[in-house]
Parts: sequence; structure tokens; C-alpha cells
Amino acid sequence: MCSMVGFIDPAQVSANAGSLTDRSRIVASRLQKTDGEQIFMMPYNPGRHWVLLIVRAKRETVYFLDPLPGNRVVDEEGKNIVNSALKIYNSHIGRPGRKAPIWKTLPGTPKQPSSVECGYYVMRFMRDIIMDPSLEFEKKFAKGKDQAPYPQAAIDEVRKEWAEFVCLHMD
Repeated sequence: MCSMVGFIDPAQVSANAGSLTDRSRIVASRLQKTDGEQIFMMPYNPGRHWVLLIVRAKRETVYFLDPLPGNRVVDEEGKNIVNSALKIYNSHIGRPGRKAPIWKTLPGTPKQPSSVECGYYVMRFMRDIIMDPSLEFEKKFAKGKDQAPYPQAAIDEVRKEWAEFVCLHMD
């Protein structure tokens, strides 16, 4: 899966992490280090809420996964960061590219039951995606799919894995 999935550090691209230009360059830099077939998971916090953006550079497609219920739309700043990054990426590989990337909201994601679980839900989205070798997340989270909250055991599993990871890397 390491050759198929990459990650973009949310601390470098979320709100208040620098100028829009700087954040776009960081995303473009990650995209340029691959053959373009990889998907990039970009946890993003526009301010007080976590969402997941998945970037497919070669297809110029970005997927938006939001654990909050309702018809949510991607934050304009996040959209501008990724759109600019894809323009830089296309320039780097010598491709004219589309006028605008394709943005797809995946409304079939499990929905958080209250207002505080978004970070764990985004981590669980990423875990579910990388645990599926087919990478068919678009079908998995398509419209009409079950939008029920994750069972508490699924969220606890992510919490436990995260805590174990942190403990392993503490000095």
C-alpha cells in the first residue's frame, strides 16, 4: 500500500499554517515526488472541524469526505490550496491540465454522532481506505451507502492504535 497511498501533513496545510501559496507549494511538492498514480490523503482543518481530502493528481480529481451530517461543501480555502497545487503539479510534469480539477463529495461516509469526534472519524476513514487493497473508497462511500455512525469499537480501535503509535515514538 505504501506505493499506492501518500499522506500530506495537516499541520502544514490546514488553516493558519501559512499563506495559501506556501500551503499549495507544500501539497504540490508531495505530488511531484510520485508517478501520479498514488492517492494522497490530506486531513484538513479549516477551523474547528476535520475533513479528509483525497487527491488523485494524475486524474486531477479530489474527493471530499466530511463526517458531519448534512450536505456539507468543501471549504473554499482548502479547495484553492489543492487546485493551485494541481496546477503546479501539471506544470512540473508538462501537462496542460483541466481548467479546474474535478471535485467529488462522497456523501456515504459514516457520520459522527455529536460535534467532537471528527478527528477520530477522519483517522478511521483513512484506516478503512488503506486497509482495502482495491482502494475502492469511491464506491464504499458513495451516495446511498449507510451513513450510520461508526460503532464505538471502531473509534476505540483508532484511538488505541494512535496511542500505541505515540508511545512507540516518544523519547
